[in-house]
Amino acid sequence: MEMSKNLSPICFITPDAEDAGKVEATVRTALEAGIRWVQYRRKSGTRRQLYDNAKKLRELTAQFAALFIVNDYVDIALAVCADGVHIGQDDLPLKEARKIMGEKIIGLSTHNISQALEAYRGGADYIGFGPIFHTDTKDAGAPKGPQAIAAIKQTVSMPVFGIGGITPGNVVRVLKEGCDGVAVSSGIFKGEITANVVNFLYNIANKG
Repeated sequence: MEMSKNLSPICFITPDAEDAGKVEATVRTALEAGIRWVQYRRKSGTRRQLYDNAKKLRELTAQFAALFIVNDYVDIALAVCADGVHIGQDDLPLKEARKIMGEKIIGLSTHNISQALEAYRGGADYIGFGPIFHTDTKDAGAPKGPQAIAAIKQTVSMPVFGIGGITPGNVVRVLKEGCDGVAVSSGIFKGEITANVVNFLYNIANKG
């Protein structure tokens, strides 16, 4: 399936860390290794801190011509000229986010077919679906398994990205179910970042 709005087949979700310098260094290393889509995710800190951090990451990703998405915060996404925003089920409703974001990218986290359909009908540019495997990064319910992707892809004709516990070792299982790509956090930043990215990109390109 052709990617909407130049979406890369792998989205790197930044670690939810207070050390902004460490996050920036992690993102730089991932970009140097070949990542071309970064989602800034931070669940704590002041809005000013979030803005300052997002602004630096926007500048950094621009150096690599990489897509930059801000998680949750529509206002910060606009303020730093991000390419878009990714929202969850408890965030600003998709309809209202679209009014604010205009033609910018909007992604939506989904956990079942009903939510995926709602996102599709509401005009989201892509959906994240999961968790596919067990993950400690975010509490999003029981693992769905790679096979759940096939049912989602049969229901909605839009880019679907698997998320949750995805590693270089299991990414092919997800892609073979028809997924358009994957969103990855600890699978990249835990361990050797460059090696993780290279392995991900190789397996995605060659399907294992």
